[in-house]
Amino acid sequence: MKPTVHDIAKSAGVSLATVDRVLNSRPGVRGVTRAKVEEAIVELGYVRDLAAANLAKGRTYSFIFILPENDNSFMIGLHEEVRGAVARSSAERTRIRIIDVPPFDPEALVAALENVLVEKPAGVAFIAVDAPEVRAIAERLREAGIPMVTLVSDLPDSSRDHYAGIDNIAAGRTAGSLMGRFLSGRDATVAVLAGSMLVRDHRERLEGFSAVINEHYSNIVILPVLEGRDDPVLAERMVADTLRRHPDVAGIYSLGGGNRGLIRAIQKADVKRPVVIAHELTGSTRSALGDGVIDAVLNQDAGHEVRSAIRVLKAKADGLPVIAAQERIRIDIFLKDNLP
Repeated sequence: MKPTVHDIAKSAGVSLATVDRVLNSRPGVRGVTRAKVEEAIVELGYVRDLAAANLAKGRTYSFIFILPENDNSFMIGLHEEVRGAVARSSAERTRIRIIDVPPFDPEALVAALENVLVEKPAGVAFIAVDAPEVRAIAERLREAGIPMVTLVSDLPDSSRDHYAGIDNIAAGRTAGSLMGRFLSGRDATVAVLAGSMLVRDHRERLEGFSAVINEHYSNIVILPVLEGRDDPVLAERMVADTLRRHPDVAGIYSLGGGNRGLIRAIQKADVKRPVVIAHELTGSTRSALGDGVIDAVLNQDAGHEVRSAIRVLKAKADGLPVIAAQERIRIDIFLKDNLP
């Protein structure tokens, strides 16, 4: 049974009028009370049913999702989540179209966003490449009144309306803390595998990871970053070469995609198996956790991110406020012992 505003009021210990003020961002609510209501919203899993209201108005929302097309298990899963939203379109009063672009390619992303300007949908969601030309087209979209949500990788200080993804600096710091603890204070060399430093989520994860290692684990040396373009074949080659040149590598932090290649390289290498921390719980990383090839996986819920993007775009199209607590994407940590 779906939670209602009555459930929120009861859980937070406030009146229905107070819940209504918070949901609609109206004044007259103390900060501590507003926080209690937002906490109750998150704990109960309450989602505002904008679809029902728009059914009465006969409105259909047209949205475009721009996604990188590559052999990245997480991105493949993200595509599946968007296709799931497409399948629910009739019930949710949406019309969703996917535009595929090459990964880490600002020119291709700009070209896709130029098409959005021509089509003028009710909103667009895209995985940002942090480049000046992308910021420039985002400004033009804002001027055209088209709501924008960045997915997974953000474009802060730009004209986008919302970011649906985890706190990547916090994710990197978490990985750094785990790595330091796994290595138990011994002198060690650690390799880092990224997709591309063109995307902010990879840069921020590296920033957080490096900060914790430098602050608390000065005995650990981080090698120059390997940019594997989220390509399993390239990632396998780069990791295998690193393990040949640095057989003493004690840890690997995979902060992007290409984990299938990473796993193959470790399984084939004639070295002591390093501690491995990776991102995204996919079929390959799940199996590697079970087999002891990977020690920990930091995960984000792609389904939550897609649903959040759609909710935010609907709210922006309707001129309604966004409930920040409801849209917060959490970081999950999986070990071999707590695999779902």
